[in-house]
Amino acid sequence: MIFTIFKKELRETLRDRKTIMSMIIIPMLLFPVIFSVVFKVQKSIEESMSSKVLNIGVIGGAESEEYIAQLQNLPKAFGERKIIRLADSTLLKQYIKEDSIQFGMIFPADLALTEQAKKTAVIPIYYKASELGISDKAAMLNDVVFKTTQQKRFQEAGVEEQTFTPYRYEYVNISSDQETLGKLVGGFLPYIFIVFGFVGCMYPCIDLFTGEKERGTFETLLTTPVTRWQIMLGKMSVVVLSGFLAACFTLVGIFLSLNVFHVVEEPRIIEAIHEMFNFESVVMLLLLLLPLIILFAGVMVPIATNAKTFKEAQSIITPLNMLFIMIAVIGMIPGISLNLLTSCIPVVNVVLGMKSLLSGYLEWHLLAITFVVMVVIAAISVAISYRKFDDERNIVL
Repeated sequence: MIFTIFKKELRETLRDRKTIMSMIIIPMLLFPVIFSVVFKVQKSIEESMSSKVLNIGVIGGAESEEYIAQLQNLPKAFGERKIIRLADSTLLKQYIKEDSIQFGMIFPADLALTEQAKKTAVIPIYYKASELGISDKAAMLNDVVFKTTQQKRFQEAGVEEQTFTPYRYEYVNISSDQETLGKLVGGFLPYIFIVFGFVGCMYPCIDLFTGEKERGTFETLLTTPVTRWQIMLGKMSVVVLSGFLAACFTLVGIFLSLNVFHVVEEPRIIEAIHEMFNFESVVMLLLLLLPLIILFAGVMVPIATNAKTFKEAQSIITPLNMLFIMIAVIGMIPGISLNLLTSCIPVVNVVLGMKSLLSGYLEWHLLAITFVVMVVIAAISVAISYRKFDDERNIVL
């Protein structure tokens, strides 16, 4: 009987143009536009990072003094910087990960001997690519300093510039491409899921509950030999399916962005995104998303059941979308990550769980706690929905 009601309500839902637009068309076509805007915003942020004060970690003794002196003597037009001397590379990498310093350099102990032998000294520069604009700023400073130092070495050695290259620096990114993109994409993708998942639930929910009250067909449905909870679950299943499909089609939008619209052209980024959205991570994202969609439906059904008109239900439910988004924004606050505490906070735990999944940090016990908490909250919302639906005063005008 539940399946029969489900088929009947699904057939009627798919006849509604608003539902089709909010569930399929908008998520599939709007996401490529959003994807394009995000990468443009990223470029803008990288440019604004040029004005940020840089903390530069340096490892090396006397061999680093000349570089530090030239770096400190650069004009202010190159931006403010602060030199921090460190003892070992482990501490250097740790500080970069913690963002205490933005990039670090290691000067080899045999730098002087390498110069005397007219060989090229390789100076590694460590940085974290997930921090936008840092590599560009480091390259700008190093290009100027190393060029000045190399010209001085040529003069001291009395040789032509083509003879040898005294210095060569190479960048060492301590964060993977997936981590870099995961931090960027994971910052906005959960909110896209929330928006489209909520909207995908909203119109079917209002139509199947409030709309049926307005049409006066609820009484006919109640005369059928079907229990009240079966009717509610059949209708709610359509609401959940609509919201879930709306959110899922954002993933289709990602596929179209990469493979059809070619919004991103750099092969390295495309490869990293494909690794980010592998089968395992997509399954985990959908598992985290399902109880969230059920929660949306569980919140909407009592409102739609109690509302007298379609307009009344819409005016009450629509602002709830902003409420869920405001709760989810907590996941954007710097320093907040998925832990034992945040994994127990509804909605916030889903956002942080998605970010950790996309960044490649799979802490299974925290994801399991997140899933269990959301399932419990979703079950409570369904129980509340049933109590409202079971009240004769709410379903009959």
